[in-house]
Amino acid sequence: MSSFSWFLLALPLLSGAMMPMQAGINGQLARHIDSVLSASLISFLVGTLLLLVITLAQRELPSSLAPFRGLSWWHWTGGLLGVLFVVSAAFAGPRIGALLFMSLVLAGQMSAAVVLDHYGWAGFPQTSVTAGKVAGLVLIVVGVWLIRRG
Repeated sequence: MSSFSWFLLALPLLSGAMMPMQAGINGQLARHIDSVLSASLISFLVGTLLLLVITLAQRELPSSLAPFRGLSWWHWTGGLLGVLFVVSAAFAGPRIGALLFMSLVLAGQMSAAVVLDHYGWAGFPQTSVTAGKVAGLVLIVVGVWLIRRG
C-alpha cells in the first residue's frame, strides 16, 4: 500500500479521534461563557480564520466568481450541517458524556452513509446495501444501547 493510501486511511481516523475532543472543548467553552450558540460561533470563527490563512497561503482562492454560478442550493449546506454538529456537541456532549455522544454520532453517520452510498448521493460512488452493511449498522445500534445501559 502506498504512503498516500495510508494517508487516506489515517486522516479520517485522526479526524474521527479529534471529534470527541472538539465536543469536549466546545462544551467547556459553552459552560465558561454560558452560551452554547456563542461557543459554537467562536469555534466556527477560529476555524474560519485558520482556513482563510491556509487558503491564502496556498493561493487557492478562485480568481473570479464564475465557479460559483453553477452551484446548486445544496452546495451551500455543508456549513449548516457543521453547525448542527458543533451546536449539538457543545450542548449534548457535556450532558451525556463523550462515549455515548460519539456512539450516537457514529450511528447517525453510518446510517446516513449507507443511504448516501446506496443511492450515490452527494457525489459518493454508488454501492448497494448488503446484508453485511445492515448487520454492521445493527451492531452499532446494539453498541449504543449497551453503552447507554452502562
